[in-house]
Amino acid sequence: MTIAPADLRGSFSLPPGKALDICHQLEAAILQHRMQPGMKLAEDEVGELFGVSRTVARTALQALAHGGLVTIERNRGAFVSRPTIREAHEVFEARALIEPRIARMAARAMTPDHLKVLQGHVDAEHEVTAQGDMGMALAHSGAFHLSIADIADQAILTQILHTLVSRSSLIIALYWHRRDTGCESHSHHALLKAFSVRDENAAEEIMKSHMVDLHSGLDLRDRSESHRSLADVFAKP
Repeated sequence: MTIAPADLRGSFSLPPGKALDICHQLEAAILQHRMQPGMKLAEDEVGELFGVSRTVARTALQALAHGGLVTIERNRGAFVSRPTIREAHEVFEARALIEPRIARMAARAMTPDHLKVLQGHVDAEHEVTAQGDMGMALAHSGAFHLSIADIADQAILTQILHTLVSRSSLIIALYWHRRDTGCESHSHHALLKAFSVRDENAAEEIMKSHMVDLHSGLDLRDRSESHRSLADVFAKP
């Protein structure tokens, strides 16, 4: 099972052609936790893996850097971004401020079709969790939250949340210590129930509690870097 990546929504221009496809594939691998924070992304290796020139590979990596998923260091190259402990706190504090308000607005705008979309994300999350694929489960959890923002129909808040959810995925990859850290299923079910009756107050309070649970589920201590290669990540089974 696959999911669409976060579509690189942000305040920067999307790269053209093959570079955009590479962006989507690398982004999906990062958000599914197949690529860990700190992993080296050499232009030559990216180019060879995807059958493109270094120029195209560089364009893709620069686009991901603008989106915050990749860090480009002078004289060292590109790496999957490695959030600091301070940034981890700040990201989840920002989500705690924004997402309860988004949940309230989404409840107000909710339709049966919207509920079907959200239920689909929850069902997909449960399916991959049962298979033991926690990276994909976390990716589906992120998609659930982004869909709520889309339903709220607040373009600026949605754009901000896309960045925060992407950063959250990196933070969880680096600092999680509970299997349910990605998104406890009871929180998503409770949100669906509140949305089904368009209970704005309940949706806001449930999301507020959910953000606290996510933040508290992280073990915010330094972690060693992964030594897995890019070729390993994209190797066919």
